[in-house]
Amino acid sequence: MTDAIKIDVWSDIACPWCFIGKRNLENGLAATADDDDAPVVEIEYHSFELSPDTPVDFVGGEVDYLSQHKGISPAQAREMLDRVTGVAAEAGLAYRFDILQHTNTVKAHELLHFAKEKGRQLELSERLMSAYFLEGKHVGRDDDLVDLAAEVGLDADEARGALASTRFRDAVRADQAQAQAYGITGVPFFVIDGKYGVSGAQPVEAFTQIARQVWSERRAEAAESAPA
Repeated sequence: MTDAIKIDVWSDIACPWCFIGKRNLENGLAATADDDDAPVVEIEYHSFELSPDTPVDFVGGEVDYLSQHKGISPAQAREMLDRVTGVAAEAGLAYRFDILQHTNTVKAHELLHFAKEKGRQLELSERLMSAYFLEGKHVGRDDDLVDLAAEVGLDADEARGALASTRFRDAVRADQAQAQAYGITGVPFFVIDGKYGVSGAQPVEAFTQIARQVWSERRAEAAESAPA
């Protein structure tokens, strides 16, 4: 039996292109489901903080943040947000930058590592991004994060303890160190089977194609190594 294709994804909860890339990846893989020999895929998310200096309770909206931290005018910021909102809509995501609460994401990343330990990382990644981009919920404070963790079936007390202890902070830093070693400077970034790097929120078809290609390579390698 051929082992699953491993897809490692570096992303940030507060990265609008990361949610788009996540959805395109999922839809791209779904398009292979009816193949006669459908690829088997395992996905793991890794931490990447785009703005580690952001306060937990940022005062202002997303336009204010972009203007203050990216050195662009409010008009340019609105234009950027309109563009990404349009791309998100094409992926089936209704972004709400008007209610988004900009925040520091290190604790969200710690919680994702806790969720990975409990087998709920994929569910929590989806819940955090949805809460942030679609619902205007705060994803930087312990109470809010614990509530979101509970919604995907994680124990609230255990989640709160994981955040209070900061015991997953080293795992977050290790992910970031690995990203640096790979030369990753922006997210989303996808590492396919440890040998192919894919940068940015690629279209659905690109993910479908690479999944089929890598699966085919895997099958060929397995056939070559099989005993006669």
